[in-house]
Amino acid sequence: MTVRSLLGTTLALALAALLASAPPAPAAPRAAAPGGPPRPVVTVAQGVLRGQTRDGAQEFLGVPYAAPPVGTERLRAPRPPARWHGVREAARQAPACLQFSPFGLGDPQAVSEDCLYLDVYRPRTARPGARLPVILWMHGGAYSQGTGSQFGGRTMAELTGSVVVSTNYRLGQLGYLALPELGRENALRSGSFGLLDQLQALRWTRENIGRFGGDPGNVTISGQSAGAGSVCALLAAPPAAGLFHRAVLQSGPCTLLRTPDAAGAEAHARSFAAKAGCPVPAEVAACLRAASGAALIEAARTLPTPGPASGDGLLPVAPAQAIAGGSWNRVPVLIGSTRSEARFFVALTQPRLTAEEYAAQVLAGHGLAGPEVLARYPVAEHGSPYLALSALMTDSAFACHTAWTAELFASQVPTFVYEFDDPRSPTLAGAQVPGLDQSNAHSAELAYLHDFTMGERPLTPVQVALGNRMKRYWGAFARFGAPVVPGQAAWPPAGSGSGTDSGSGAGSGSGPVLTLHPSATRTTTSFATDHQCAFWRTRPPRPL
Repeated sequence: MTVRSLLGTTLALALAALLASAPPAPAAPRAAAPGGPPRPVVTVAQGVLRGQTRDGAQEFLGVPYAAPPVGTERLRAPRPPARWHGVREAARQAPACLQFSPFGLGDPQAVSEDCLYLDVYRPRTARPGARLPVILWMHGGAYSQGTGSQFGGRTMAELTGSVVVSTNYRLGQLGYLALPELGRENALRSGSFGLLDQLQALRWTRENIGRFGGDPGNVTISGQSAGAGSVCALLAAPPAAGLFHRAVLQSGPCTLLRTPDAAGAEAHARSFAAKAGCPVPAEVAACLRAASGAALIEAARTLPTPGPASGDGLLPVAPAQAIAGGSWNRVPVLIGSTRSEARFFVALTQPRLTAEEYAAQVLAGHGLAGPEVLARYPVAEHGSPYLALSALMTDSAFACHTAWTAELFASQVPTFVYEFDDPRSPTLAGAQVPGLDQSNAHSAELAYLHDFTMGERPLTPVQVALGNRMKRYWGAFARFGAPVVPGQAAWPPAGSGSGTDSGSGAGSGSGPVLTLHPSATRTTTSFATDHQCAFWRTRPPRPL
């Protein structure tokens, strides 16, 4: 098994474990007592919303951006939400979408197929017409689990003067099922319903965000892991043109993430339908819509969620291909990864890896190049087989693909690259393995950018300060298209460095990268060398 195959086969399992022990999203606090400060009210196209003030910002929770995709609307493109009469309370978050993983959310009452809702956060002083930058967040979770409600935007909104939107989208085979019988029911002939949901959330945002004080002409789409994969797909989706104006990709470079073609996606969908008891093409749509959600989850248990498929009207070609060819929705890009991404995956799948097992795995996966790979990632240098394999997988997958994806962008648009490096970052709740250091692992940066409750411990004051600097960079990028923050380290765009490190040269992936460190945020040009990208360039692993 190659290292790339290992990461591909364990990705969904490892990301599912992210939520295994996580508490459900906290309930919103009660409304102010009579006589207290008035609660904020906003009128959107569908009716009046009453939100609340919390932690210095205003929030409007559980806002419908599409009609419920239930009953006969299951496995269809989203429709606009219905209007309502009177005032709709927007002080409690909506359920997560149905979870397609062995773990899912800790609270089964917190999930539902009726899940196409979003949360809006804005500064206390925001008013209609303020034209504040808008950041629309798409959560990760291997396209099979997770929820936008775990990523609060109060601090980001108040600190940066932005309007933050965090959205749910359909997951698993309810979100991604490329059956022609389903695709022909919508104009784009697509079964990527989760991506269609995100497109609908962007349309709702364009129509309504000005009423919250946001600028519909300045929308940044942002995502991590599978959420970054969604950003990649939206960058390459012609129907998304004009709906956003900047893009942030965290730990999900476009050259890494797999986008199945139409034939592969249909074969997967046929296999799923058969497992769900719906093998007859003429009956498959009605059969799947009549099945219980539990039955669909069970049918998907041994099948990975494919994510968005290419080859239809929504996503004509794979994102990396579209970007390389210049046929994409060109906007400024901020992209990066964490210093030790793969520690998360290795800790959850091979926590007791021995030196012998490590060597056998590398030799089997790399054939004639195996001895050279082992020489570049020796156990003795890294301290343990766990750390050696983590470094190998981090470099060959996330880090170098981040550099290579940034190259594609930087030749066409302003592009800014970062590496998150806090050597004491908290481990995600439920993912701790005694004796294994998971600092800087996949998802480590999330607690620094969001009001995030899934860390195994709170951030220290020094880490909070780093998080605030990161929020200001992200907010400035959303506002100006460049992360320029007075008083903070300069962040030059990719392509502006000297390229003098030993890995430099055409196609090396070298160039200025901002290292986000608690005590020494700085620019470096050694990223490609540090992660041995010149070596991996000659042995590119297969994308996920």
